[in-house]
Amino acid sequence: MLTAEAPGGAPAAAAVMARAGSENFPVASRVLPRAVRADLLAIYGFARLTDELGDALPGERLAALDWLEAELEQAFAGHAEHPLLVSLTPTLRRCGLAREPFLRLIEANRMDQRISRYETWEQLRSYCALSADPVGELVLQVLGEATPTRIGFSNSICTALQLIEHCQDVREDLHAGRVYLPQEDLKRFGCSQAELAAEHAGEPLRRLIAFEVARSRTLLDAGAPLIDELHGRVRLAVAAFLAGGRAAAGAIERAGFDVLGGPPPVGQLRRLQALAQTLRVRPRGA
Repeated sequence: MLTAEAPGGAPAAAAVMARAGSENFPVASRVLPRAVRADLLAIYGFARLTDELGDALPGERLAALDWLEAELEQAFAGHAEHPLLVSLTPTLRRCGLAREPFLRLIEANRMDQRISRYETWEQLRSYCALSADPVGELVLQVLGEATPTRIGFSNSICTALQLIEHCQDVREDLHAGRVYLPQEDLKRFGCSQAELAAEHAGEPLRRLIAFEVARSRTLLDAGAPLIDELHGRVRLAVAAFLAGGRAAAGAIERAGFDVLGGPPPVGQLRRLQALAQTLRVRPRGA
């Protein structure tokens, strides 16, 4: 059975994949074999398409996400039509990937249509378990390194990366009608919603962002033992995910925790320094 036509206004595959270079982490590290990079890019394409449908589609987003779920089923059956799902199909087969992580990514974007604020950190973390953690799980499956322990470490890293992105995108998210920083934290630091829309961050917002960045660093450290579990080029590639988060957190700190102008630039040298530190501080088997 064929799925319905892609929703009007859905981004082209090329536009979706063009976003890969702006992420806080290398989507498909060049240290990995070409076939593995292709699989990782296919997963990225699905995850980014899901976010685009849930965040930017001008039409009915819930219907678009229903279309995507149906198209995912067609990919598992080998009959997908959208180019990004067509690219994903051989990855599903080759790596034996399950539906459940992909469905969690779709569900996170359904939640975005219903929920615009999270009262507590635990509520936001539960959202990240849908919006971020499945990506790390799928990456480990593609790399042939997925175990319950490693997935647990990966979840900490992925949630940290999501939290850093929420800090970077405060103004953009507010423009979309959403606030991903926990409401309890805004109250704790006396930060009003109006301050999230200012030209520059005031002291309450800076203290709030500093708190969330520290929280993200704690999560990155909690996930760091994953590096000890891995070997060779896979270890280097996964360390780059962790290092990317640390470099982005450092950039926010150097900007004085003022994120209202957009994500503070990191720079390639800073990324390489963070990677070297990650590998040096946590030597394999330490």
